[in-house]
Amino acid sequence: MAETTGIAGAPTRRAVVAGVGAAGLAAALAACGDSNDSAGAYSPAAPPQGGTADGGQGGGDGAAQALAKTTDIPVGGGTVFADKKVVVCQPTAGQFKAFSAICTHQGCAVKDVVDGTINCPCHGSKFNVADGSVAAGPATQPLPAANVKVQGDSITLA
Repeated sequence: MAETTGIAGAPTRRAVVAGVGAAGLAAALAACGDSNDSAGAYSPAAPPQGGTADGGQGGGDGAAQALAKTTDIPVGGGTVFADKKVVVCQPTAGQFKAFSAICTHQGCAVKDVVDGTINCPCHGSKFNVADGSVAAGPATQPLPAANVKVQGDSITLA
């Protein structure tokens, strides 16, 4: 059964509804298209960026800011730097390692470092301070490594 209108050439109700729906869909897609355009946006799959614009892949030593003093990181433990999305650990005396502070399970920020593990509060995943490997699930992937540089008693992201 064909729809009819009382006015010749006027659009049918079906055409109006379809046109409004298409316009709404186009507006939603246009708005979504711009949401990921910001340069340097953090992705849980990517390691955290350091104090340099190039993520530590070359020069810029003057731009790096110290995260901590070596004495601030306990041996066998570590410190979470939430603002930098990184956790710095000292598995053995004088050895410093850094990892992403974003859990590989569902992207929660890790909370603390206790008894040799980096701990996620969301679902209980634990990661080893020595290499970022999974010590307890549900995470199945290790924390991505980040580079740190120790100069004197200062630790910076490299």
